[in-house]
Amino acid sequence: MTSKDLGEKSGTFQELKVSSRQQERSDSHLKVDVFQAATHEISLKDLPLLQELTVGVFWPHRDRDLEMLVKLGQGYLVLDEIGRPLSSAMKFEMGPDLAMLGMMITAPRLQTLGTGRWLLQQIMQDCGSRDMRLSATRAGYRLYKNAGFEPVATIRQQQGIARQVLPPAPLPHTDVRAIDDADWVALLELDLGAYGGDRKNILQALQAKSDCVVAERAGQIVGYAMIRNFGRGQVIGPVVADSDRLAIQLIAPLIEKRSGAFLRMDTPAEEGELTNFLSAAGLGLYDTVTEMCLGKQRRATSGAVVYGLAAHSLG
Repeated sequence: MTSKDLGEKSGTFQELKVSSRQQERSDSHLKVDVFQAATHEISLKDLPLLQELTVGVFWPHRDRDLEMLVKLGQGYLVLDEIGRPLSSAMKFEMGPDLAMLGMMITAPRLQTLGTGRWLLQQIMQDCGSRDMRLSATRAGYRLYKNAGFEPVATIRQQQGIARQVLPPAPLPHTDVRAIDDADWVALLELDLGAYGGDRKNILQALQAKSDCVVAERAGQIVGYAMIRNFGRGQVIGPVVADSDRLAIQLIAPLIEKRSGAFLRMDTPAEEGELTNFLSAAGLGLYDTVTEMCLGKQRRATSGAVVYGLAAHSLG
């Protein structure tokens, strides 16, 4: 899909009509249903309000998780007349030509009144000609589909209390070890090809909060995995590897060290060797979301690919 196609799809979406009773915008104010609401750019001072929104839709984010996302992205927050949060939306730029959309939340009582649609319009305009990608919940799928996004893959949210599992047989000529400073350039190059966008700043921020291992074969970095505190426990991701077996080699020691802890991994891998290993290790299928894109489908589908997301909002 070309940038011209993207502009045409965006324009079509922006022409959708919303009842004047439901939503009107003047500068930084909206009329939502029968009351006035104000919108402003998200900042760190909004963390308690974002936490209130996430609790309302049963997301597991803690203050630390939201703080990292606010530092990495830009977006908007809508408040009602007495300061209650109604809706949020953010973008996370991955180089000059790709953006992830995330933190797309609307309070359940307002999900049919157009606030989420208006915020999505603003974020899409802010992205300019960038290709866009997002993880759509069931509640948001129709909104994004109407905006021109197309489904790409199913993301499986696997989670649970980790338990000991028979370790996989070592892969020939492949060494899994802790990351070294000298590996960083090769890791970024590997991720760029697998992810389809430059997320150097994102990965640097994640590495500062993560344990990270790499896989080396014939002197080349061929995979990596990170694990960090998130939500109820810890999340495994991002993970990049060139096969299910290598992905398992990378994550197995991370799980083994945390037996008895709550772990989560969000993976676009189809049901098979990796998902079976996760289930055996106590991380069963909990839910799914749909990865969608507008513009090019940039994520690699062969060779080194993404096996684990950093977060739904970060891909």
